[in-house]
Amino acid sequence: MSEIRFLDAAQTRAALEPRRVLEAVATALVAIARDQVSAPPRIAAHAPGGLLGAMPGHVPGLGLAAKLVSVFADPERPGRSSHRGIVALFDTADGRPLALMDAEPLTEIRTAASATLSARALALPGAGPVAVVGTGAQARAQVTLLAALDPATPVLVAGRDAGRAESVAALHPAGRPAGGIEDAVREARTVFCCTGAVRPVIHRDWLAPGTHVSSVGGSHGPELDAATVRDATLFAEWSGAAATLPPSGAHELQGLPPERSVTPLGAVLAGDSPGRRDESELTLFKSTGHAALDVAAAHVAHAVARSEGRGSCVTM
Repeated sequence: MSEIRFLDAAQTRAALEPRRVLEAVATALVAIARDQVSAPPRIAAHAPGGLLGAMPGHVPGLGLAAKLVSVFADPERPGRSSHRGIVALFDTADGRPLALMDAEPLTEIRTAASATLSARALALPGAGPVAVVGTGAQARAQVTLLAALDPATPVLVAGRDAGRAESVAALHPAGRPAGGIEDAVREARTVFCCTGAVRPVIHRDWLAPGTHVSSVGGSHGPELDAATVRDATLFAEWSGAAATLPPSGAHELQGLPPERSVTPLGAVLAGDSPGRRDESELTLFKSTGHAALDVAAAHVAHAVARSEGRGSCVTM
């Protein structure tokens, strides 16, 4: 007999305390860089309208979990996609299932956390406003996390829909909608790109010297142009971002020349590898997602839910 704690979307979101998630995701990124994580490359089954991805992983000290997530086109919002799924957390000692939680808020915050950690490690400190490109769920999660961690730094939000950009900007005390994507990117020195793009939405000539870009979107295609990738020093959650094909690898990092390296972000966080080398360097963190980050967020959600009595427990 095993007792499983079920957390719906609202309960999962409430249990994902931002600073604890940030700390756990940093631990997971370091473990990835030091080859301490057990996580096979993501696989996906394709259906006519989208895909179903599977991401199991174990991170020492954080736990054992697996995510099933679907990525499907949203017919009510042309050009956008929905991400829905579940995350199951297991006991690392005997394999008992411990919790089942909603994958959507968990994926949003762990992705935003990895992007935020990359900016903390690689961006120039105090270099003006931050730009968030995108107005969907991931952009909202990114702005919400920035508001929780740093409510004073100005945030510019840009996207195709001015009304949605205004709505997302309102999530941050110092947020405001930008006149357009190019305007926001040219003004900022830290850029979070959080779109469902199938073609580049950021171009190299918009980026000033010393800019840091965190790109977490582009599940269906590149959201950055080839020139940006060419000129940037590259970072990712794991080496497979360049070495494996999508959906586990990044569209932008396919076919890199042999002399180009991609540094694991966790190696920078741990002090095992250098990050930014000078004030004019263009740095790029390209996120593909990683099962270890789901484990980290699930660990936090389960611990908080248990301590606060959130969710429903069922014996199976």
